[in-house]
This record gives sequence, structure tokens and C-alpha cells, in this order.
Amino acid sequence: MYYGDIITNGREHVVLAIDDEHRSGRLPHGRTVLYERAPRRSVVPDAEFGYELLVCRWAELAWRPDGDPTPAIVGRQVGTRRRRWDTVVVEVDPDGLRRRRAFGDREIDRELLGIVREAPADWEWYRDALPEPDYPWRYVREAVHRAADRGLIDERTSADAGGRIEIRRTRSYPDWVRRIVAIENKPDLDASAAAALADQLEYDVDAGLLDETWLATEATDSRLEPALRREIPIEAGIVLTDFETGVDPESGTVAWLPSDLRTAAATGPDRETRRLVLAERVYGRGWRSFHDTMRPDCRHFRLAHTGEAMLPHCAAKGRCPTARECSSSCPSVSPEPPAWRTRGWPIEGGPGKGITRLLERRRDRARYRTLRR
Repeated sequence: MYYGDIITNGREHVVLAIDDEHRSGRLPHGRTVLYERAPRRSVVPDAEFGYELLVCRWAELAWRPDGDPTPAIVGRQVGTRRRRWDTVVVEVDPDGLRRRRAFGDREIDRELLGIVREAPADWEWYRDALPEPDYPWRYVREAVHRAADRGLIDERTSADAGGRIEIRRTRSYPDWVRRIVAIENKPDLDASAAAALADQLEYDVDAGLLDETWLATEATDSRLEPALRREIPIEAGIVLTDFETGVDPESGTVAWLPSDLRTAAATGPDRETRRLVLAERVYGRGWRSFHDTMRPDCRHFRLAHTGEAMLPHCAAKGRCPTARECSSSCPSVSPEPPAWRTRGWPIEGGPGKGITRLLERRRDRARYRTLRR
């Protein structure tokens, strides 16, 4: 199944998909295309990587599982220096998120975030405008240049102040983050996995960075679910998932409600900064960035539907591959033949770019839906 952008009469159509045996067709007005739509199919992965993607899509569709629908954005494999989470859900203020979008779709990293938030309303020397850093000022100056290059702030060299670099804000950085929730994904929660996971969840409870922490695991036929028998911290919520027929808003069921992890001790500007840095990583990376660590340019790479989710699928392996399997070391890797791109190939930028753009568009549509909530 290959994806490309189809243009007719100057208008861009949806991305279409085909398999190797159906590589031609015609749109209205005689425009020849290389793709036709392929039927949806259910592909439930058996690896934790695929399960992680399904949980991310479910959270995007159905957050909150224990209450009313809540505007949120979802990220995968993001975290801090000490801790990385499978899934992070950032509950947002829609108006604040709309104002955040004015700064662009890219992540604002920690260095840039301090400059954007502290930039003054009027022109001022950057050393007077910004708080004293815990590293040399020359690195701050480099960050100022980066922020200006991205249009996050205005920058100029003052002619009447000895060539000093002055800055001012283009707009105020909004208060767009309401709550941050982490989800650990363990489809098969055996005793050893539960023991390792318990330590991680205990850290989340004690660190005071999150508002909630959850465990997502597959539902079983047992009268008492294994997740409820394991030594999981009682502060962590438990959601049971059933993806056998694909992903939809009803795929998750709450088995145990989480505790609110906010405490009086877990306050202060440093905590707020760390939470914003984490939220920015979720905003910029999302959960569909798996194409960055896989080979979408391989002729066997597909995007397959399972319910309302779209997962990577390897035609050579016949299943959802992991990021480690879908690499240049895979014995089945085979780049798309150049001849495919000389017979009216509609994808700009080379092999795999159509799939990348498709995933980016789905991320953008999810953001737009969040803004409308």
C-alpha cells in the first residue's frame, strides 16, 4: 500500500492507497493517477510497540476514560532526563492551545522556552531582559538567535547602545497546559513485568511532576483481572483495553481510578518549567513520529487500519514490525525502485515522503479537533 498526493484542477485530494497489483487509475477530467483506494483491514499487533500505538490512538479518541471528554494532545516515548513514558496525555485549554499554535507546530525546547516566556514587551538588552542563567551568556545569545530565526521573538542590534542585541516578544506565551497524565503500556502483565513496572510507577507518584499516572493492559477473561492482583501502586489508575476489533472510543474500560498526584510540596517555578518542557515535547512530536525511526521508503512498508487507528505494517513479515525490525539491517528491506518515480509518480521529495506527510496530516487533524472541543 503506497500513499501519494493527488492533484486535480489545482485542488489537493485525500491521500490514496493501493497495493502492488493496482497501480493505475483515472480521476475525473482524464488525469491519470498511480493509486486507488485500498480496503481497510484490522491488524492487531502482538508486540508492545504496536500496542503502544493503539493506546495512543485510543487516548486521542476517548480522553478522559473516567469522565467527560476533555481536550488533549497525545505523545509517545517522551519524558525527562530521568524518566521516559510510553504515552503522555496533555490536557489543554483550547483557547490557550490556539494561541500556542501561533508560535508554530514545532517544539519549543527548554532554552528557547525561557527566552520566549521572559522576552519583554518593548526593546531591551537581552541580558537585562532575561534572568541570570546557570551557564555562560554566550549560549544564551545563541539561543536568542535561534528564537529570532524561528520568529518566536524579535531581535535587533542597537546602533545607539554599542551594538547590543535587543529583544522583544512577538506575542505572549499562553497558559495552555491544564494537566499532564502518563500511561504505561503492558499488554501482557505477568509477575516480572508488574514488578519492574511498580518501581517506575512509584517514581511517578513520588516525583510530583504528573497529575495522574495510569497503567494500560489488555483485558482478560479472568473474574479478577491480573492487573488488580499485581503490586501496582494504588495511586495509579488501571485501564483495560480490547483492541481485537480495532480501536474506537469504547476500546478502554476503567478498572481502577487514579489518585491526584498534585501535592503542596510539588509546586514552584522549576516544576512549572519542567512540565511545560514536557508538554512542548508532546506538542512537537506527537505519537505518529514512528516514521522517523523506521523505513517508510521500503517497498514492503504499509500503513494498515485497525479500527480508527493506522499502524505500520510490513508486507514481507505480514505483521506490524517494531522500530528495531524495520531498519536498514532488515534482510527484507528493499527501497522503492526508481522506475516507480519516473512513471508519473505524484510524490514530491522521494520515496516514503507520502507516508510521512499522511501521518503529519493526521496529527494536524487531531489538533484541529482538539481546538474545536
